[in-house]
Amino acid sequence: MTQQDQVPAVSNNSAKNTSAFATPVELYRAIARVWSGDTSSPTNAWSPSNPAQNHCSITSLIVNDHFGGEILTTRTTGGTHFYNLIDGRRWDLTVSQFAEPVPYDDAHSSREAALADTSPQKYELLKARLRDIG
Repeated sequence: MTQQDQVPAVSNNSAKNTSAFATPVELYRAIARVWSGDTSSPTNAWSPSNPAQNHCSITSLIVNDHFGGEILTTRTTGGTHFYNLIDGRRWDLTVSQFAEPVPYDDAHSSREAALADTSPQKYELLKARLRDIG
């Protein structure tokens, strides 16, 4: 199986109408409760005092699942940072991990790139946790 075969197939445009969450803010309130060390990438760099830390790629995938839009990236001092563009508005549900303002480049990315920064197993685990609390 190639990496592309492992990328969960979700249509960026149809996802908007099937979300269990009314807004990205509502999704944030739920996902912030289930981020943990076993869903962060890398796992050993996560801290409960900064729950969004190392969850940008996996969170951008979940946001894309629920609201469609695009996955974007920017370079930070810590490396590549993933976030979303929905209906022309930037949504970065993991911005709280940074102590300094993020220098948004708004470079177009993809589900494949975001998944390559995490793993299919972590992605499925985070999705399952969201379903369990929803």
